[in-house]
Amino acid sequence: MNTLSSLSEKIAKAQTLDFGQIFSDALELYKKTWLQGFLMQLFALIVMLPILIIFYVPFIGVIIAQQNSGYADTEALENFMSSMSVPYIILLVACVIVLGTLTYALNAAFFNIMKKLDYNEQSTTSDFLAFFKMPYLIKIFLLMLVAVLIAIPSALLCYIPLIYTIVPMSFFMAVFAFNPDLSVGDIISVSFKLGNKKYFLSLGLLVLSYLCILVLSFVTCGVGGLFIQSFLFHPTYLIYKNVIGFNEAHVIDQIGETTE
Repeated sequence: MNTLSSLSEKIAKAQTLDFGQIFSDALELYKKTWLQGFLMQLFALIVMLPILIIFYVPFIGVIIAQQNSGYADTEALENFMSSMSVPYIILLVACVIVLGTLTYALNAAFFNIMKKLDYNEQSTTSDFLAFFKMPYLIKIFLLMLVAVLIAIPSALLCYIPLIYTIVPMSFFMAVFAFNPDLSVGDIISVSFKLGNKKYFLSLGLLVLSYLCILVLSFVTCGVGGLFIQSFLFHPTYLIYKNVIGFNEAHVIDQIGETTE
């Protein structure tokens, strides 16, 4: 089992990675994982559907009532917003927390699925449920909470700190997926060390991947987004694979062994 010290040592020994090679490898890996990526997005939509119903149905009712009356009453919408009951708000927040945690669990499972397909292993749909267990869900919830607590102050400070924190936070689910027995604090620590070690590479790949997804989603009127949104996870996976690996002999150690 990996420990904080062993993971930190691998990160410290990490060699330089080539931007173009990682992006090219991500495209090749995507050819193997696009179907599972689509399923992940589909499952995430199904999981988040209750939030959409709870949040949007009341607004749709107000809009339909306005249409039936023949005129748009902006005050009616404002009155509706101000009249939202405390239980309704509590229910909405609770749904966001619970269903958001389940969505993160799907994302974490997708990293394991990518690893299986990358190594030509068999993967089944049930692999998406790998982290749907209470001990894992608690950790995922805490990681999600930490990400929110980091992101909100970072965004409030003119988004400049967010540009830095978004890279380490992008590794939260990858580090958790391959090291689920680590404590939440250790997962965060490893993510920040990995993010700092490969900051500019990770940021560049994230920006390029996001732009590609944005353009292709626009060209396909949003439908293609269901198929290509998962590509955003591939560079993160490959950076983790090339820096930390999967309980394999580290490349630096292998060099020493082959020369003996």
